[in-house]
Amino acid sequence: MPTNWSVQDLRDFETQVADLFNQGGIKAPVHLSDGNEAPLIEIFKNVKSEDWVFCSWRSHYQCLLKGVTPEALLSEIKAGRSISLGFPEHKIFSSAIVGGQVPIAVGTALAEKLKKTGNHVWCFVGDMTAETGIAQTSIRYAERHDLPITFVVEDNGISVLTDTRKVWASETLRFNETKSEKVLVFQYKSKYPHAGAGVRVQF
Repeated sequence: MPTNWSVQDLRDFETQVADLFNQGGIKAPVHLSDGNEAPLIEIFKNVKSEDWVFCSWRSHYQCLLKGVTPEALLSEIKAGRSISLGFPEHKIFSSAIVGGQVPIAVGTALAEKLKKTGNHVWCFVGDMTAETGIAQTSIRYAERHDLPITFVVEDNGISVLTDTRKVWASETLRFNETKSEKVLVFQYKSKYPHAGAGVRVQF
């Protein structure tokens, strides 16, 4: 679905959320994006309004690019739902559980295939989630059954504060070593920590 969001527009929205969080205006955890704007804008040029989008806890950009208004999104974030956003009318859902969205996305893709709707499913995951068993099994199932789904791996090189490649003692990860037409990968670096905005500490 074509979008009129620019890189700067997305960054401005996330800066607004970061400022609100640091001022105490958001009481629940937030996970902010930075550095991945351009790849996401390009990807969403191929996402139709009828398509499904499944994300993890860092999904502000995906929501905006799927058509959620800034006002509606900010309202949900202020209400404490930043890490579990869901907008059924826009067919976008996120999960705060690591890998929680992945099998749901696969099941949705299977349903779309059986119903012959022509709709596609887009499942966004991080690099560490992509290495988990639930993701690898789901990708294999989608490949074997040729489901209408694309897994987008947003590789920022870390899982919370842990270097993903050091964890697996390898400079390459499974999605680098085994290419799949169902998997799209891009790398980026963020200025934000895993959670929060780098000023206010929240427990």
